[in-house]
Amino acid sequence: MTLHVKRAFKYRFYPTDEQEAELARTFGCVRLVYNKALEERTRAWRGEQRRMTYVQSSASLTEWKRAGELAFLRDVSSVPLQQALRHLQTAFTNFFAQRAKYPRYKSRKKSRASAEYTRSAFTWRGGRLTLAKMTAPLDIRWSRPLPDDTEPTTVTVSRDSAGRWFVSMLCSDRVAPAAVTADAVGIDAGITSLVALSTGEKVSNPRYERRDRGRLAKAQRQLSRRAKGSANREKARRRVARVHARISDRRKDFLHKLSTRLVRENQTVVIEDLAVRSLIKNHSLARAISDASWAQLRSMLEYKCAWYGRELVVIDRCFPSSKLCGACGIVRESLLLSTREWTCRCGTVHDRDVNAARNILAAGLAASACGGDVRPQRESSRTGRSSMKQESRRATVGLPRLRAGEDAKPCVVPLSGTSQV
Repeated sequence: MTLHVKRAFKYRFYPTDEQEAELARTFGCVRLVYNKALEERTRAWRGEQRRMTYVQSSASLTEWKRAGELAFLRDVSSVPLQQALRHLQTAFTNFFAQRAKYPRYKSRKKSRASAEYTRSAFTWRGGRLTLAKMTAPLDIRWSRPLPDDTEPTTVTVSRDSAGRWFVSMLCSDRVAPAAVTADAVGIDAGITSLVALSTGEKVSNPRYERRDRGRLAKAQRQLSRRAKGSANREKARRRVARVHARISDRRKDFLHKLSTRLVRENQTVVIEDLAVRSLIKNHSLARAISDASWAQLRSMLEYKCAWYGRELVVIDRCFPSSKLCGACGIVRESLLLSTREWTCRCGTVHDRDVNAARNILAAGLAASACGGDVRPQRESSRTGRSSMKQESRRATVGLPRLRAGEDAKPCVVPLSGTSQV
């Protein structure tokens, strides 16, 4: 069954001098409106314990346009300004729902320069895009075609820190599900090997940041020598930004190819729920973990599995995948990070990463079949032993545990099997 999705297509474009000036003014007005609305809502909450709505912020925007010192807000399209208020409303909704921190002010130097245009603020005619307040269409480099018989509903124009201009078009698209296959794969993320698969394959980590570390250090040294506020300092800053952009683009391209391959080849993909924010607090590994970009890989797997009719299973981060013997089910008491290969008491020699990937797959298949959680046994011990010691005795930690209120379902899945369900 074909799936109808909203899909963004991003292209690079080259504005004329007039278009660049108009977009720069729009970016500045969007940032100003966002910050003023945030300031007003913060003052209302802290001073009067009153929550402001989007409608009230929109009325304030109308008053600002009438004021003499902010009359320049009328020179740009009103749609990006209204969209900025909607984004602020979303930020506050996420904050009050405890999904995000309190909204922060947008910085001219650090925040992303962007403006969002809805259907009433741009013209799409003959495959050419013209934004409001502009007379000529954008000079877009069409790296891939838009879906047939569709038009963009929302257009977002942005400029990155390297000075490159991009336009992102949100369109309705039809995605055909991939051919059904019986294969399943467990994925163990790492640093030396970006991922180890339950099939025994290891995908090496390209380490794009480490490859360009010398180039980046040289550009940063040149930046530090330039006088603040000078034109040469801005040129040096652009050179640093271009190195960062090169690293980011190459990493994203590699992750897209890897995630697409994994989704196309397997019906079920099983991964671990890694706490990346906590892991990067380790200053010895923070740079390598950030370069690996595990969170970005997971995000790609999530939406691609949804698009192509695949199942993505995420097991609990406390599951001892590396310390669990996939042959006999015994869990080791401890396993140093430097230990890449270990021998179980049953005599089985394990590659740490491949063994973890196979255990992840077995646990994920068990959870998928039984509909429960995969997490270690944490109940108090009747014998007085600690829960961790009980975990290390048998591999019952690998079986799914039902949440409270769920009906028990018969399920027998051996941990040593990777395709038995």
